[in-house]
Amino acid sequence: MKKFQLFLGFAVLSFLAMSCLSTESPCTRSINPKLLDLLDQPRLQSDIDIIDKYLADNNQNAVKDPTGIRYIILQEGTGEQPCLQNFVTASYSGTLLSTGKVFDASVTPVQFPLSNLIVGWQLAFLKFKKGTRAIIYIPSPLGYGATARTNIPANSILIFEVNFTDLQ
Repeated sequence: MKKFQLFLGFAVLSFLAMSCLSTESPCTRSINPKLLDLLDQPRLQSDIDIIDKYLADNNQNAVKDPTGIRYIILQEGTGEQPCLQNFVTASYSGTLLSTGKVFDASVTPVQFPLSNLIVGWQLAFLKFKKGTRAIIYIPSPLGYGATARTNIPANSILIFEVNFTDLQ
């Protein structure tokens, strides 16, 4: 009898605990400001100045986000905006601002967990609707920072042309 009472008590507690849990997952549409505060601020400002000069010299009118990213909407999407918890699907081409060299490109759309991408992509994609095509200018602290990668030197300012095709 005691085993049954113990089992019943556990079952009731489990049911109550499960009923209190929300079935909806959270939707985070911003980056933790503390993360942005940890960035190399002098480098960030220097890169922003370089990007802004590049845009002005090339007569490009970009949205100037306070975080430092700049973007040009080539085609406004009409779908949902993603959350950091979403997977985004996009085709893209990544170029170094300093040389114009393409360092990476997708032949077909690729799916990524948005929260695992560089901060510059996270910041931009949180502002885009599904279906958006855009060019994103990313200061190095919001990209790969002082860490060199294959085909990407340390402290590189990045330009991505993206086609945001889906989210899950």
